[in-house]
Amino acid sequence: MPQDRTRKIVIAGILGAISIFLGITKWGFLPWIGGASITIMTVPVVIGAILEGPVVGFAIGLIFGGFSLIQAATAPNGPIDVLFTNPLISVLPRLFIGPITWWVWSILKRWPVAGLIVSGVAGALTNTILVLGILGGVGALPWATVFYIFGVNGLPEAAICAILVLAVVSAWKQIQVGRKKGANLE
Repeated sequence: MPQDRTRKIVIAGILGAISIFLGITKWGFLPWIGGASITIMTVPVVIGAILEGPVVGFAIGLIFGGFSLIQAATAPNGPIDVLFTNPLISVLPRLFIGPITWWVWSILKRWPVAGLIVSGVAGALTNTILVLGILGGVGALPWATVFYIFGVNGLPEAAICAILVLAVVSAWKQIQVGRKKGANLE
């Protein structure tokens, strides 16, 4: 069992480092409509939860949230970023991505391709719904804006997360997707 714990720590560290790298380089934020961006920062959290369970997903979500908080405080990109200096907005929602993703995966893993896709969507939407829900709930954004952002950003983020999670995890776990298996998904 010590090897299992070591593996979980290593996976959490590597995926946490990937989250930080994606944030620092801005590669985790794909340019999108009207100056907004699509975040793929949820992908390492979702992958960690699927591969190693809810605690690892929680830990990577904490790293993601902590990075968001620090980034908002030290290098905000816009007026809304200042709101992310509040840990209830920047950290708390990210803590739920891993456990919810793992829960969805644990239910659907007997259908691995569909399970990975739905788990990717669930993880991304967990982040989007909780962050936007808090922003709307505290009055930081009008609800019309919250729903607009959900449709324009949240749904494409969920689709991209599902595709990336399917590609990475199926390669890692040697899951057959169509006629291709494992890292042979070209």
